[in-house]
Amino acid sequence: MFKKIKRLKDERKAVILAHNYQPGEIQDLADFRGDSLGLSIKAAETDAEVIVFCGVKFMAETAAILSAEKTVLLPDKHAGCPLADMITADKLSKLKQKYPNALVVCYVNSPAEVKAESDYCCTSANAVEVVNSLPEGRKIIFVPDQHLGRFVADRTGRDLVLWPGYCATHVVITEDDITDTKAKYPESIVMAHPECTEPVKELSDELLSTGQMLKFVKKSAAKHFIVATEIGIIHALKKENPEAKFIAASDRAICPNMKKITLDKVIRALEDMQYKVMVPEDITVKAKTALDKMVGILPAK
Repeated sequence: MFKKIKRLKDERKAVILAHNYQPGEIQDLADFRGDSLGLSIKAAETDAEVIVFCGVKFMAETAAILSAEKTVLLPDKHAGCPLADMITADKLSKLKQKYPNALVVCYVNSPAEVKAESDYCCTSANAVEVVNSLPEGRKIIFVPDQHLGRFVADRTGRDLVLWPGYCATHVVITEDDITDTKAKYPESIVMAHPECTEPVKELSDELLSTGQMLKFVKKSAAKHFIVATEIGIIHALKKENPEAKFIAASDRAICPNMKKITLDKVIRALEDMQYKVMVPEDITVKAKTALDKMVGILPAK
């Protein structure tokens, strides 16, 4: 199957991207693995004509926005993101009417239409830097993840208007999961994603995006880590750090949408050029402005 995918990829002049939460075999076949924005930027830099995005819809949309001249394929059209779907352009527009002078910072985990209604985008890795760059005294609306928003408010001291969105996969990780796992592995460092709930974050040693987790472990002298995020990241952690031990904080932290893409679906995507993800030009222009502002503040690495 890997050989067939490589042949089809060469025929289509395609590049395959896989998010850190994808199944292990999808991560292994990809040309690039990483977080959603980093992957989109990487794809835009290649001379590929086709981008096969093994992730969820908002990620493929972001790639389409940054690579408008390329064809972007999502191997499973039903691979969505419940967090992204918790905010719409209409809902954001109504919130902006309540705070007419506010700046809108939009987490990249959001629909293209919401990005187009926003002033800045951010990732979990650079949300603090983005908010810190904004003028003091300006009200800031932060959408859609309330837990990432609280993390940013805590780190920046800014008063944010938060949207009540959340990642269903991260909120299933509880403080009991952390205390119980820590009791079993007391020597372990607890790494948690900022999308986790506040009690989980308070019990953690490090609050990191997926990309930051991979960098942190490489530099750390520790050899035991408890990982409080979607369990797909453990495949990459083990692959890059075979001598270290990684324990999932909760075996319930599985994103069903991230697991929808299979080798068969990647083959079908390349054979039939399905499913194309296209963003209307007017939305692309506005959304790209918000993304470009973020990249200008802190270039993705």
